[in-house]
Amino acid sequence: MRRKICAIGNSRGISLPVEALTKLKLAVGSEVEVQLDEEHGRIVIEPVKRADYAEGVDAEFAAQVNDFIEQYGPALKKLAE
Repeated sequence: MRRKICAIGNSRGISLPVEALTKLKLAVGSEVEVQLDEEHGRIVIEPVKRADYAEGVDAEFAAQVNDFIEQYGPALKKLAE
């Protein structure tokens, strides 16, 4: 599948086909690892291994909670003091 590089603010990016994301169970907000394979002249994008959640816990919701904690964790700790 051929894609074009586009400008995203001061960065560059590509769009990914929904079909591929669906098969890999990735959604907006999912984390991926980006590596440069200089030897073969390619960029490799792999999903970050997701934690196994208890039955009934939505992985996307858990990711949102993790992002919230990462962003507001220091403020929450200060409030707890």
